[in-house]
Amino acid sequence: MAKSNPVEFLREVREEGRKITWPTRRELGISTVMVLVMVVAASLFFLGVDAILKWVVDGVLFGF
Repeated sequence: MAKSNPVEFLREVREEGRKITWPTRRELGISTVMVLVMVVAASLFFLGVDAILKWVVDGVLFGF
């Protein structure tokens, strides 16, 4: 395991931090909307699957 001194480590962290490219306000807004749309879509999908499975299990246990 390589030993490094804390000053060198902090210098490297600062250099890596300068390489970060932050999204613009527009890119951030678009990404946020996309995430919200996907969350709603997944929620509706799982709501439908849950309703179908409930109907099937109720049918098997209690008769259709």
